[in-house]
Amino acid sequence: MSLTRRPDRAPVLLSYAAFVLVGLGAGVGGILIPAQIADYGVDEATIGITFFTSSAGFLVAGATSGALLHRVSVRVALTIGALAYIFAAFAMAARPPFWALVAVQLLAGYGTGILESVLNVYLAGLPRATTLLNRLHAFFGVGALLGPLLAAWLLQYLPWTAVWLVLGAVAVPLAAGFLLAYPRTGPPAEESAAPPPRFGEALRRPAILLASIFLTVYVGLEIGVGNWGFTYLVQEHGEPSLVAGYTISGYWLGLTLGRFLISPAATRAGMSAAAMATACLAGVTGGAALIWASPAAAVATAGFVLLGFFLAPLFPTAIAVVPDVVEPRLVATAMGVMNGVSVVGGAGLPWLAGWLAQHVGIWTLMPFALVLSVVQLVVWRLMLVAGARRNAEAVTGLRA
Repeated sequence: MSLTRRPDRAPVLLSYAAFVLVGLGAGVGGILIPAQIADYGVDEATIGITFFTSSAGFLVAGATSGALLHRVSVRVALTIGALAYIFAAFAMAARPPFWALVAVQLLAGYGTGILESVLNVYLAGLPRATTLLNRLHAFFGVGALLGPLLAAWLLQYLPWTAVWLVLGAVAVPLAAGFLLAYPRTGPPAEESAAPPPRFGEALRRPAILLASIFLTVYVGLEIGVGNWGFTYLVQEHGEPSLVAGYTISGYWLGLTLGRFLISPAATRAGMSAAAMATACLAGVTGGAALIWASPAAAVATAGFVLLGFFLAPLFPTAIAVVPDVVEPRLVATAMGVMNGVSVVGGAGLPWLAGWLAQHVGIWTLMPFALVLSVVQLVVWRLMLVAGARRNAEAVTGLRA
């Protein structure tokens, strides 16, 4: 499938708007939990079931998005994802029974996963893909920052269901925009006739497997630090709750700003995407070490902001280099697999950080983050080596 034709600005701007919506959906979740617990009369562990069903839907989307793009156009695939999201949002807005709330999270996760995977594939095929993908994920951060504010404001006047009504309503014109603005052409006839690459086939490629491991560790590190950083600062550094809250906001703000700023600066400096990511990985490792080693609260605060800033471009840059390390027919499947599998790290590694905090002490958060940052650096280098070996083999095959 060829996605390299330069589009007009409308599809790119719609991509950014879609990621703001996805970020809003992610950002409102934590704010709505207390209201949902009170409304349904359940406890924290029971409401947590919704996280698992949403993650399952996201994983299914990642595993199947490549096959979907093998059969239909980007335009149709995005519309499918948007319609799934809209249906799930309006179903939650209707205040369903609890079992239905749990079930509909599967559809919400699927819609979100299709939107993310397909937009990653679309922008990765355009000129200046690394910069575009960093901006795309930066707009997710914008939505994630605005989501809690929107939810908290609405909950002052309306039930929690109103938040999902608003998000569903916002998604309707977005779906219409997908139909109007994106290319109408689908994959080439010969590509559609061939069997689509399968999930297992993609994971048998060393570069894709390593990239999936990389993003799994990345998402676990990002969310683990974001979720447990507040507790770490209060208990380990004795920061007041207000200051610690501002510090974690600075961490997320650094994550957003880094995606807007680092890639353009690296491009102007003549750095490749791979070199930029390697430098940022070194920055992540240094930031985690700085927070762990320094007893001063002010230094720890600066370290959190730097950690978020250097983490920022890693996810979108890993997506951007996929066309350089795998054969073209596997690009869409590889990106979907990477995006979907990353949710495993987002659930499992923060849980492990919490288990360590409970049984050993919250001081373990930064050593844990430091270990994950080193693992990322090693896996990244191995992924680039695997991609270079695949490219060399392809060139040798052409010469033969």
